Amino acid sequence: MEKQFLNRIRAEIDLGAAEKNFTALKGFLYDDFTKPACVIKADGYGHGDLPLMTLYQELGADFFCVSNTEEALRLRNGGCNGDILILGWSSPEDADVLSENNIIVTLVSVENALAFSEKASKPVRVHIKLDTGMGRVGLDASDTEQCASDIAKIAVLPNISAEGAFTHFAAADSRLDDDVSFTEDQKQKFLAAVNASERFGVRFKHIHFLNSAATIYDYDSRSTLARLGILLYGLRPAYSMKIPFALRPVMSLKTVVSQVKTIHKGNTVSYGRTYAAPGDRIIATVPCGYADGYPRLLSGNCEAIIRGKRAKGVGRICMDQMMFDVTKIKGVSEGDEVILIGSDGTETITADDLAEAYGSIGYELVCGIGKRVPRVYIGGKQKD
Repeated sequence: MEKQFLNRIRAEIDLGAAEKNFTALKGFLYDDFTKPACVIKADGYGHGDLPLMTLYQELGADFFCVSNTEEALRLRNGGCNGDILILGWSSPEDADVLSENNIIVTLVSVENALAFSEKASKPVRVHIKLDTGMGRVGLDASDTEQCASDIAKIAVLPNISAEGAFTHFAAADSRLDDDVSFTEDQKQKFLAAVNASERFGVRFKHIHFLNSAATIYDYDSRSTLARLGILLYGLRPAYSMKIPFALRPVMSLKTVVSQVKTIHKGNTVSYGRTYAAPGDRIIATVPCGYADGYPRLLSGNCEAIIRGKRAKGVGRICMDQMMFDVTKIKGVSEGDEVILIGSDGTETITADDLAEAYGSIGYELVCGIGKRVPRVYIGGKQKD
């Protein structure tokens, strides 16, 4: 029978796994108080924003979070019927287009709010960001009264419809005592400022501070939204974090063997000659490299699954190719499937595993899988 060759590379996106992650996370919420807000910025963390948005919408989600104007418009034009919140900074020049597309803007300062008010010719829906210790953007919540006063100044501006306020935790993914205390302090600063703003007549539809980690470890029904991000994609907010449900990675990265050759003792492999064979070795080359988003920093410190067994990477990872020692795996040949992220039998390699090996996080790895890697969607709505 003629061998069927696979494509050069593909990222398989398991929609069934995404559904199960969503359902498990939703189980941590009290529906009467907190609704899920699906974070699908950065092209759905590299998984594909529109297919994931469509799935979550079918599952009942009606609130989505993105990073910027372009991402928000892509969702709206792609069939998103729910609320869309831009979590990052937006240009006041976009005020009218955002209003026309019913997109919620984050305001990070009084000056930012004044600029939006001046540029807008119609009401713009906004959530006000409070900085409670992250140190990035937002109203300074360390002075409760001043923060409440600034909230009130924003809320009364022309063409500003202040619907919400939120903050972001810096260390909710850590269970160290100091970090747990810091998270609690952030929450209390936020609630104090929001409560104080009520004395100025400000009433918000949404106040929110829960991210993925806080949803499962620090759930608080006072947060009307739970911004569910990395856990939806089956990865951990922190590598060491224990997850109290069966986490299902959504992305697998698969390629093929392009050539198999035997090298001899002393022969070197790849740029810089960083690997020299200690004896005869069988080397499989695969057509994937750092231009596809596989980190070059993993050179000599990575593995792949070939024929159900682990093979160690050798030599430097190139732009378009990488090499594995398959000496101990029988019968490897051109066209064999190679799993860089994913499972085969009892062997599993996750994006979290790879990221931990080079001192990064799973977020960075999946977000970095390049556009030249086609996304192939499998699974769907699961009944079990």
